[in-house]
Amino acid sequence: MCGIVGYIGKRDVAPLLLEGLQRLEYRGYDSAGIVVTGKAPAGKPAALKMVKAKGRVRELEARIPKRFSGTTGIAHTRWATHGAPSDENAHPHLDADNKVAVVHNGIIDNAAELRAKLVADGVEFLSETDTEVLVHLIARAQADSLEEKVREALRSVEGTYGIAVLHADFNDRIVVARNGSPVVLGIGEKEMFVASDVAALVAHTRQVVTLDDGEMATLRADDFRTYTTEGSSTTATPTTVEWEAESYDMGGHDTYMHKEISEQADAVDRVLRGRIDDRFATVHLGGLNLDAREARGVRRIKILGCGTSYHAGQIGAQLIEELARIPSDAEPASEFRYRNPVVDPDTLYIAVSQSGETYDVLAAVQELKRKGARVLGVVNVVGSAIAREADGGMYVHAGPEVCVVSTKCFTNTVVAFALLALHLGRIRDLSVADGKRIIDGLRRLPAQISEILANEDEIKRLAAEYADARSMMFIGRVRGYPVAREASLKLKEVSYIHAEAYPASELKHGPLALIEPAMPTVAIVPDDDLLEKNRAAMEEIKARSGRILAVAHQEQDKADHTIVVPKNENELDPILMGIPLQLLAYHTALAMGRDIDKPRNLAKSVTVE
Repeated sequence: MCGIVGYIGKRDVAPLLLEGLQRLEYRGYDSAGIVVTGKAPAGKPAALKMVKAKGRVRELEARIPKRFSGTTGIAHTRWATHGAPSDENAHPHLDADNKVAVVHNGIIDNAAELRAKLVADGVEFLSETDTEVLVHLIARAQADSLEEKVREALRSVEGTYGIAVLHADFNDRIVVARNGSPVVLGIGEKEMFVASDVAALVAHTRQVVTLDDGEMATLRADDFRTYTTEGSSTTATPTTVEWEAESYDMGGHDTYMHKEISEQADAVDRVLRGRIDDRFATVHLGGLNLDAREARGVRRIKILGCGTSYHAGQIGAQLIEELARIPSDAEPASEFRYRNPVVDPDTLYIAVSQSGETYDVLAAVQELKRKGARVLGVVNVVGSAIAREADGGMYVHAGPEVCVVSTKCFTNTVVAFALLALHLGRIRDLSVADGKRIIDGLRRLPAQISEILANEDEIKRLAAEYADARSMMFIGRVRGYPVAREASLKLKEVSYIHAEAYPASELKHGPLALIEPAMPTVAIVPDDDLLEKNRAAMEEIKARSGRILAVAHQEQDKADHTIVVPKNENELDPILMGIPLQLLAYHTALAMGRDIDKPRNLAKSVTVE
C-alpha cells in the first residue's frame, strides 16, 4: 500500500524522487520522506541526509532545504500500520549513526520480539514502527558487504516486505529485497531506478524487472544483479511496460476517478479486441493454458478476490453458471485461506486482483498451489505476482487505474469473466446461436457505455438530491445483487456515506426496519424475469415512506427517480447497470467536498493483511 522510489545515477536525485512519490500518491498514504547520499567531503565520514513529514508529498517538498543534492537516494510514502501518522514514524528510518537508511512496505510479524531484544542490547528506538527494527538489524550486522548485512538481517525477520536500503559506507549502490510486497527495478542508461509500482518509473524508463518473492537485487548506476536471499544468482530479463507516462496523467479531467469512469468505453473495447472468434461463436483465450479436454473436466469453479474484485467475481460466477453450466461461486480471499478449505482436484480456482499484488489473494494462490490446485489469474497489471504465480489467466487491459476506488478495472474484469464464461460454455453445451447472441451483446457494450456517460449531467443532478442522506440502502436480485454490493462500496469509499446492500428478497427479513424518509434506497431493476419481483420490493419500501432511486431499463412508477440504462442481453446487463452508480458516487462525493482520488484511511494496492 505504501510507495517506494529509489534512484542511482548522475542526476540530482531529490527532484526525481519527489516526482516519483507524486506518481504514487494514488496508492494512499499519510506521511512521506526522502534520504539522499553523495560523495563524502574530503576528510569527513560519509553520512545520509534525510527529510520527513506527516501529510502529503507537498509538505515534504516544502521542508527540503535548497542544499539537498545527491545522486543516490530512496523515498517513501507511508500508510500507517505500526504507529500513528507522524514525522517520527514516517519512512525512511535511520540508525543511530546515520549510516543505514531503509524504506519498507509490508509488515514484520515478529517486530515486537526483535524490538525487545534490541532494546535489551541498548538500542534506542525513535519511532513506533516495525521497520525501524530492520534498520538496526542491518546496522549491527557483522558482514563485510551491504548485501550480506541485509541478508543477515532478513534471516531474523518474519512477515512481508519490499525494502530498499542505503548505507553511507556503500554509497555506490542500493540493495533491495522482496517477500510479499512488490519491488520493480527500472533499467536506464547509466542510471537505475527502483519502485513499488511502475507508475513511478514510466516517465524515465519502460524497461523493468519485477522481483520474485525471496529475491534481492543490487543496483549500481551502470548495472544491476539479482539473487536469492540465500545468495544464489538469478536470471532477470527486462520486459517493456505496456503503458507510457501520459497514461498516468489526468488528461484534462479534474480527478482520476472521473477520467477513469470516462475511459470505460475504450477500456472495454481493449479487453474485447483480438479475442472474438466469429466463425465458431466463441473467443480466443490462449493465456488460460487450459485445453478443451481439461476445461471439460472442470466440475466446479471458485473465484477469489477482495473488495471490488470480489464483487466482480460474484458477477463472474453467475456468468459462468448461466453460460457454461459449471457450478461456481465467489468468496473473499482473505476468508478462504483461513478456513482450511477442502481443495478439490476437479475445481478450477480463479484469483482476481486489479494490481495482481493484493496480499490476501496472493497468499490464497500460494496456498492453493501448495495443495496442487490449478489456479488462473484475472489481473490488470502485466507481470504482477499473481500473474506469475498462476498456471494461466487473463489480463483485463483496463490501463493504469490511479484513483484508489476502482471503476474501469471493475467493468473490464466483469467483461473478462463474460469472455471466460463464453469460452467455457462453447466448449461445453452453449449453442452457436447463444454464442453469437453473447458476442453481439459484448460488441454493443462500448457504445452503450458511451450512451450512459452522455447522461452524466442528469446523474449529477440526482446526486445532489441524495447527498444529504446519512445512510443509503442498495438492493437487487440475482444479477442485480452484486451490482448493488459494488455500488454500495463505491458510495461509502468515496463519499463516506454509510451504505448497505441486500438482496431485495431479504428486505422483509429484517432490513425493512431501517426504511424511513431519511433512508433512501437504490434499487437495481433489470428488465428480466425478476422484474415484477423487484417492483414488489419497491412497493414495500414506498409503503413505508422510503425514497427510491431506481436503475432500470425503463421508467419505474414506484420510484421517485429512475436512471434509465440501455438494454443488452440479460447476462450482460449487470456490466451496464453499475456504471451510472459509479457516477452517482462520484458526484455525491464531489458535492460533499471529499478528496475523491485519495479517500481517507484507504490505499489502492492492499499489500498487507
